[in-house]
Amino acid sequence: MVKVNLPSREDFVKGGDRNKNAKQLTWVFLLKAHRATTSMASTTFSLSYAVHRRVTSGHTDAHIHTARSYKACLWLSFLLLWFEIAAYYKGWQFGIPDLHLQYLYTLTNPFEFKGFFDWIYSKWVLIRVEYLAPPLQLLANVCIYMFLIESLDRFVLCLGCCWIRFMKIKPIAKQDLESGFFPMVLVQIPMCNEKEVYHQSIEAASTLNWPKSKILIQVLDDSDDPTTQWLIKEEVHKWKYEGVNIVYRHRVIRDGYKAGNLKSAMNCSYVKDYEFVAIFDADFQPSPDFLTRTVAHFKDNEELGLVQARWSFVNKDENLLTRLQYINLAFHFEVEQQVNGTLFKFFGFNGTAGLPESFEAYRKQQHRWHSGPMHLFRLCLPDILKSKMSIWKKGNLIFLFFLLRKLILPFYSFTLFCIILPMTMFVPEATLPLLIICYIPVTVSFLNILPAPKSFPFIVPYLLFENTMSVTKFNAMILGLFQLRNAYERVVTKKSGRSSEGDLMSITEKDQKRSLRGVSEPDLEKKIKEEEMKSYKYNRVYTKELMLAFLLLMACC
Repeated sequence: MVKVNLPSREDFVKGGDRNKNAKQLTWVFLLKAHRATTSMASTTFSLSYAVHRRVTSGHTDAHIHTARSYKACLWLSFLLLWFEIAAYYKGWQFGIPDLHLQYLYTLTNPFEFKGFFDWIYSKWVLIRVEYLAPPLQLLANVCIYMFLIESLDRFVLCLGCCWIRFMKIKPIAKQDLESGFFPMVLVQIPMCNEKEVYHQSIEAASTLNWPKSKILIQVLDDSDDPTTQWLIKEEVHKWKYEGVNIVYRHRVIRDGYKAGNLKSAMNCSYVKDYEFVAIFDADFQPSPDFLTRTVAHFKDNEELGLVQARWSFVNKDENLLTRLQYINLAFHFEVEQQVNGTLFKFFGFNGTAGLPESFEAYRKQQHRWHSGPMHLFRLCLPDILKSKMSIWKKGNLIFLFFLLRKLILPFYSFTLFCIILPMTMFVPEATLPLLIICYIPVTVSFLNILPAPKSFPFIVPYLLFENTMSVTKFNAMILGLFQLRNAYERVVTKKSGRSSEGDLMSITEKDQKRSLRGVSEPDLEKKIKEEEMKSYKYNRVYTKELMLAFLLLMACC
């Protein structure tokens, strides 16, 4: 930072020094512009060097042939870009009438051309008009209709949310708990290698305001790491010693992942004594009054089967990635869940909704969130059709909840905005109306960000990030729909604790000293190096996202 003393206001009003002060101000602005230009150049150079270093030293997530195809697509994009630029400066116009005249000229005079480049470009125009534009335009029209339907659905959801706010509709318990309504409640906490967050979830569940004789906490541990198992056991024994009714349960065979873990715990004989079940994820921190505020809704209400509370997030401001995720999650809870639960009586059960702080964890989470609903749709469709629900509820569940929001949304968002839109830059004969390109997407984006008004400064990176992530969501949706490859892969989202990091560090250090005790000096150094290599993280190169990003960049240019 360089402090520059600008001329004062009195200096400007002096008649004799007016020209001198104007020159001084001009030089000051030139100096600041020069420094800004130099800073931008150095920043650009350092950024390009950092990108080159990360790519060359990173580990790609694909095979060699995939990396080669990625490089081929990149060079092809650059070639098409310079090809179009050269054609533009040679006088070729991109308007439809001009292209039509050029097309007629090519048909009537196939052997007349000014040069080799003109002949190549004429053939390229012919291929575009005859073979590329018609199917691209047909696909674009189909996606446009899908986009309009989904945008209308999004607009109706926002209207429903405004109606709920205006009418002040909110779930109210018929009776409070002052009448002594304290049923038996079973609290389940499923976890798997949750070394960073196990402490806070067990502590929060153990401090719930509920009679100790009416509550049982099940810590369901699927961890395969002995150190993590030992830490969780110690935490459970600590709260059990303080009088909390808590048990530790570990599975050796992890069938069914988290759902299988919960189902297996329900087979215990003592579970039959408990009327209600509260499920908290491994990184949950429920407030002490959670049960007193939720169980009351079940009093004298036989039609109620589930109460799901509004979630908040402790790390929404951790980095740019979590800020962008919070926009989608805020709309999900504030609009989708509230409107579907209040007006349609169907809403998604949130098995997990934490905010991953790394792109790798977020990518795996989105894979689960978009392949799982398709798998669920295939399994539940016969039961939905055979159920005794009204036709209105069946239609809402099948067409709106599953097909429109889980299948059509990833399909058109990827196809329309990541394939068709950039391809229309290279094939201008296929056109998209400005309403679809600009006005409706901007309106829908503002509707998405309304539940999180503090996130308005991040609307541009949010749009770019959502477009790039659509390739992952579309891929996961296809895998889940057709049961391909890793459609059933369930990788635990990596979490970072917010309240137990200091205790974990001290406990882990003691455990490492205990495991290394009695080892000779050379073996000790070797052991330390092995532990360091295990904790070393390689940079990954995500080829599909990079290929899509380069395609969009070339289209923008």
